[in-house]
Amino acid sequence: MDLSAIALQGFQQAEASLTDAASGIAWFGAGSSDGPGVDTVDLSEEVVALMSAKNQFSFNLKTLKTANEIQQSLIDLIA
Repeated sequence: MDLSAIALQGFQQAEASLTDAASGIAWFGAGSSDGPGVDTVDLSEEVVALMSAKNQFSFNLKTLKTANEIQQSLIDLIA
């Protein structure tokens, strides 16, 4: 099991979530025939998605740091 590969895959998933949420926010009110200002996007849902993506990035960064620490410990044991 390669922790770095798992974390990198998690980063890709978080990036996709972030892109989707940002796209939804960017199109807020644009899809309406009445013009901007009409709620066509649930902003609370998009903000929750942004916060979730932020947490995913944070957790995956911690995973990479842990993998690095494990690798360093193994190198120290071998040396």
